[in-house]
Amino acid sequence: MKPDMIESVTGIVGMGLMGSALMKMTGAERGWDVDGARCVNAVTAGDVFENCVVVFLCLPNSDIVREVLRGADLKAGRIVIDTTTGDPSEMAALGAELKERGVEYLDATVSGSSAQLMKREVLVMVGGDGKVFERCRGLLERFAREVVHVGPCGSGAKMKLVTNLVLGLNRAALAEGIVFAQQMELDLAQTLDVMRRSMAYSRIMDTKGEKMITGDFEPQAKLSQHLKDVRLMLAASELPLPLSETHRALLEKAEALGYGEADNSAVIQAILKP
Repeated sequence: MKPDMIESVTGIVGMGLMGSALMKMTGAERGWDVDGARCVNAVTAGDVFENCVVVFLCLPNSDIVREVLRGADLKAGRIVIDTTTGDPSEMAALGAELKERGVEYLDATVSGSSAQLMKREVLVMVGGDGKVFERCRGLLERFAREVVHVGPCGSGAKMKLVTNLVLGLNRAALAEGIVFAQQMELDLAQTLDVMRRSMAYSRIMDTKGEKMITGDFEPQAKLSQHLKDVRLMLAASELPLPLSETHRALLEKAEALGYGEADNSAVIQAILKP
């Protein structure tokens, strides 16, 4: 299969924030979602699988991925690129099962939000066959500043959990710092500026600092999705992850307060409210 064919016949299953952004950046011709209002040139998920050489999956978790693939009439030679942050062992198993059917599978997890993807600022971490990865590189580079092959199927999910662990803790630490600054009666805008220029700096200050200060929780990436990721981290680890346990409790509190569908910067509400 020629690379230009790979890049020209593409579809999306899961047209949420990430899927919709992927459609715009890749020029995908078909997209399906359980929300019929989001569908593009497709009435069912089967329409996408039947008509597209490459299908991106942008779904909430691995269980839903398996359910969707179970009902898909996948032809040999198709390529499934799964951007879901899921269970690494499940994604490895899916890759092996699809391989037996002549279907290639890449778990291509995305480090960055849908808003960053629209600016081609994300990193894509890919697990799967190296040759298939190279065939799809041009398509992935349409929306990523960098793509990296990290190992066999499931490796993309593993790397995403590691990066999300550190990212999420950076976000929680920033939220606690802003709340502490507020208690100290410091100007919050100036505090954020000083932190950006100090050794405390992390890129999360650029993307989430102002949202926390202003209370703008319009979702770029939903809090409930990161809570799902933290639970996956804790389940996958053989050793205790004490900071992540604390982070899980904060996210669960924020979700209970009604911020599950809000931006993940809303974790600050779990610190602000007793």
